Amino acid sequence: MGRRSERLSRQGMLASETGDGDVIQVVSRAFDVLRCFEGHEARLGNLEISNRCGLPRSTVSRLTHTLTRMGQLVYLPRDQKYRIGPSAVAMSTSMMKGLQLRNLIRLRLQDVADQLPGTVGFVIPDRFHLVYLEFARAANALGLHEATGSRISMATTAAGHAYTAALDPMIGDALIAEMERELPDSAKLLTPRIEANRRHLQEHGYVVACGLWSPHINGVAVPMWSPQYQTYVVTTIGLLSAMYDEKRLHREVAPQMVELGAAIGSLLEGADGDIFANRIERKSLPVTAHNNKMIKTEALNELEAGTRRPRPARSVRAGDGRR
Repeated sequence: MGRRSERLSRQGMLASETGDGDVIQVVSRAFDVLRCFEGHEARLGNLEISNRCGLPRSTVSRLTHTLTRMGQLVYLPRDQKYRIGPSAVAMSTSMMKGLQLRNLIRLRLQDVADQLPGTVGFVIPDRFHLVYLEFARAANALGLHEATGSRISMATTAAGHAYTAALDPMIGDALIAEMERELPDSAKLLTPRIEANRRHLQEHGYVVACGLWSPHINGVAVPMWSPQYQTYVVTTIGLLSAMYDEKRLHREVAPQMVELGAAIGSLLEGADGDIFANRIERKSLPVTAHNNKMIKTEALNELEAGTRRPRPARSVRAGDGRR
């Protein structure tokens, strides 16, 4: 009876916040919450949001919970506050060009693109897709035309397979189960490969996918934990399969991508606040392929359903096999 009352109460809240006109109030209020994060304050708690929006704290709590589940916000357990999440970033990449850390990441991508004839990308998850935040392309790259803001499928790309393999198995399985309900054809591509991807990522620090998106394209991807957005981001490269078969990917491409992931992972760990803030010092970063800092573990956050947090840093090659 208690659960039924709670469900009816929430339905009543939604009904009461839906106006008679064209504006649905609960949607409008959700955007009001997101607008609170404009300005210098990157982290806000429910009370601060309530004061800025002029909304009851109980309403703000329900909205921030929903926005967190959607990826528009992330919850920071240590601060007990929220900040803008990966899905919100993915929706607004066109507004964040030219900032210093993005430039540093782009230069790292270009270093690899100058050596390999493909498209190198830095992507962030957005539900069943990933979105390019930065990319670099070799002058002689053929067959690949991704650009900043491009969306790619999680199920058909090396980046998507690396991202899902990096997730805690319980969270990854839940994501795939949701994909099976909404995009069954995509789930059929991802599900049979998930365990092998997890093992390979654990042992080697990268994932390979060949011919999934196109029979002419093979890819390598490396996931990294982003402490700013409490999720994994991915560096990835796509190459023509006629030039780079799977053996050549492992032998020649994967080592460079692992080094790239370590370099960008160091950038992310050293970022002060938002990874797109314009306060990052430009400095040379050592790249050590055998001291990979890319992969950190994540666990369910007891304080906020659906958010994730890293445990202490551990290489994906940790002997106990846990994430």
